Formats: sequence, C-alpha cells, structure tokens
Amino acid sequence: MTRPITAGLDGSQESLAALGWAAREAVRRDRPLHVVHAWRVEDREGLPPEFEGDADRRAEWVRGAVDEAVATVTERHPGLRTTIDVVQGESVGALVAAASGAETLVLGSRGHGPIVGFLLGSVGQQVIAEATRPVVLVRAADQPSGEAAGREIVVGQQGEPQDSAEVLRFAFETAAARGATVRVVRAWTLPPLFTYSPGSLKLLDEAGGLEPYEKKGLADAVRPWRERFPEVPVVEHVEMGSAGQVLLSVAGTAQLMVVGRRARRTAVGARIGSVAHGVLHHADCPVAVVPHTAPAQ
Repeated sequence: MTRPITAGLDGSQESLAALGWAAREAVRRDRPLHVVHAWRVEDREGLPPEFEGDADRRAEWVRGAVDEAVATVTERHPGLRTTIDVVQGESVGALVAAASGAETLVLGSRGHGPIVGFLLGSVGQQVIAEATRPVVLVRAADQPSGEAAGREIVVGQQGEPQDSAEVLRFAFETAAARGATVRVVRAWTLPPLFTYSPGSLKLLDEAGGLEPYEKKGLADAVRPWRERFPEVPVVEHVEMGSAGQVLLSVAGTAQLMVVGRRARRTAVGARIGSVAHGVLHHADCPVAVVPHTAPAQ
C-alpha cells in the first residue's frame, strides 16, 4: 500500500499553508495527497449565520469549503492524486487516526505568540504527542521559495546510531526527494563529575577527549545513511550547547527542521519532549517531529 501525504485542514491560513506544503511533498515523492477535516455540530467559528440551524446544510457548506481548497492545489499540480475525508467529530482523534495510515501528517502551526505554552495550539500538541507517524508543522507564511536550492534539511541526532535511525531516515529520504543537503547536528554538554566511570573515561581517552568522542558518535550514526543515500550531500555539525539552542542557531539555513520524539507514554500521558517543543515554538521553517522507539536495554 502506498501511504499518502496527509494534510489536516481547518480553513485557517496556517492549515492552507500546510496543505500547499503537503501537495508539493506528494508531487516530489509521487504519492497521493489525502486531506482530512473534522468538524463538530457545536462549532460556530467561520460559519455563515444562515447555516447555524441546519446540520445538513452546514455539512454541505463544510464539504464545499474543503473541496474549494483542494481544487486550488490540484490546479497548481496537475496529475496530483487527491482524496478527501470530511468527518464529524473531535479533531485530535480524527487526525491521529489519519496519521496512522499516512507517510506524513502535515498541520498548520501559529508559531510565535505572547502566551508561552500555547503557541503551537492544543490540537497540534496532542496530535504530535499521540501520532505514530511523522508530523510536520507549517507556518502561515511558508512559501515554496523557502525550499530553494542551498537551504538544508537540518536534523538533530542524539545517542547511539540506533536511537536516531528513524529520524535520520526521514531526513535523508526528504533530502533525496528535494536534492538538498542534510546537516546532521549533535549537541553536547560537559557531563557532571558523578557520571564519569572507569569505562566512560577509557572511551573518552581513546577518542582523544569529549569533542572528538562526540564527533565519532555522530559519524557512526550517519555512516549507514551516507552509504544508503550516496547522492545526498552531508554536513556533520558537532557543537557544545543544549540541543534546542544548537538546532535553532542553524535554523536560518533550513528549509525543514527534523527532530525526534521518544514514542512512549508516561504517568501524565504522551509527551513531545523538550527539544521538539522548543524547536516547534521558535523555528520559522517547517518542523518535522518523528516518533522513534528506544531500543531495549
């Protein structure tokens, strides 16, 4: 089965930008575009007054608005295969279900705002935390010009090679489809003294110090993807600092930022993670969040 590129559409400028991004990605990857819109009878925002008391007419109006938006992107991309799913119900559940069958789910994001913690929107945060497939967040101001040659796919790498395999896979596949360079970023900080052990000290000594040790860790993680995608140029970037800060420091060169999210639940439910949370709120480019499972210990 060919998984589609799926876009969540709610009529906002952010979601229309996400629809455009998803359509371009579907064309690049030769995949169908699937568009999902969820609505509830009690929702009133944007609804013409004459439709408020008639659920059937409202459903017809909602479907017409979605059809019109999809027609606009198909005019720009002749031959693009599209399907539409307009469902009555709660948005988060509908989008998480749609993501499960998608190659990638694409949503709109408001980005910067005055109230920290609510910039992304509650729907976007919940979907990212629950989705089992990659989710891309797109700003309203996103334009095709942002995907121009010379702008990189920036991806964060942490831990051992297996820890970031799914995240690197997504970044390299995206770069290959776009003819872009991948910049793989590994941030490191000085560990507290109590974390040192004879074994770790031996490894650091063999590597020649902390920074060479981190560079070797990055090279080991990237090596299989260099071999699988020899046509993709790669920049290996190792820098001291917090992961979120280092990633944001190079966001100006990015056409897409790719970060990982540990696919696990905690006592308070599924979480996005601090690095993904920071990048989603402050990077101006589209951001892809890729869930990955930690290897067994």
